[in-house]
Amino acid sequence: MRIAILALEGSVLSAIAGLTDLFWITNKAIAASPEHASRLHPQTFETLIVSADGAPVWDAEGRLIHIDSSFKTAGQPDVLIAPGMLLGHDLQPLNMASIRLAADWFRNMHEKGVLVAGAGTGSVILGEAGLLKGRSYSTTWWVSHMLQERYPDAVLAKGKKFEEDRGVITTGGCFSWISLALHIIEKAAGAEVASLTSEMSLKDNDLLRQNLDTVSSPVDKGMSFLVRAQEFIRFKNPSTNAAQLAAALGTTERTLQRRLKALSQESPKEFITRIRIEMSCPMLTSTSVSVHQVALNCGYSEDTAFRKAFKLAMDMSPAHYRQWMRAKNSGGLN
Repeated sequence: MRIAILALEGSVLSAIAGLTDLFWITNKAIAASPEHASRLHPQTFETLIVSADGAPVWDAEGRLIHIDSSFKTAGQPDVLIAPGMLLGHDLQPLNMASIRLAADWFRNMHEKGVLVAGAGTGSVILGEAGLLKGRSYSTTWWVSHMLQERYPDAVLAKGKKFEEDRGVITTGGCFSWISLALHIIEKAAGAEVASLTSEMSLKDNDLLRQNLDTVSSPVDKGMSFLVRAQEFIRFKNPSTNAAQLAAALGTTERTLQRRLKALSQESPKEFITRIRIEMSCPMLTSTSVSVHQVALNCGYSEDTAFRKAFKLAMDMSPAHYRQWMRAKNSGGLN
């Protein structure tokens, strides 16, 4: 199976390198297993990193990405993957000329029967290619609003971390490429090989394995209730209170209290506050808007209430958190 991985200016290097590494690990696992080597080629998976013209590109953090091929010389792969990419402070795609050029390639390849995939923000490529239109897709919460606005004819699969619809695969957050790779491995080499790869590379990370194990499982009613509650707070009314949230979910305040306590071990007030603080963290980290504006965006009418809630949850002020994260991301902290 030939797997082409797209590289654009601003691509996330860890996703590109991680995908190539995971398929390489799978080849090693196949070769080392007499049972699997007897029916599969030792080099079952071939990966190539592709840019439009075959020239190196800079990743999201300013590091050069090695390129194996151009769109023209890559031929027709079996799978085409768009990994995550950097977005602007307004959470909109950057370098639209390059994105549209890549989208044309994806659309042409898909028309020839190539399986195409977008991991995280890489789904923008699929959207620009018109491949999300009328299809069900998955994404992560912090870009779902942007994708819904840009591609209103697509159908968001709420609460799902992974979706495949008629030859188009989409996944959730930045590291969802792991789930994507394991899914492709299973399609090509079988569930046993995918499980072996997972055992070799992910066994020691129980939390990650737990999350990956549920990727293809139906969302149960409890999780659906939590997803709906979070979406209402995040996208419709960050300043909501318990009564408004209960009404939005079609239930009573008493039932809301009982269900949240059972599902998340939180009261409605604690649940709403946690979601607000979770909303604020990416805004503080990846934008330069004032703490006052972040507070407003997260449903707080007063800065004091936001700062108090944030410090209680994060054990530091919003300003301190912003400084700490910037130092950490720049390598100033170990």
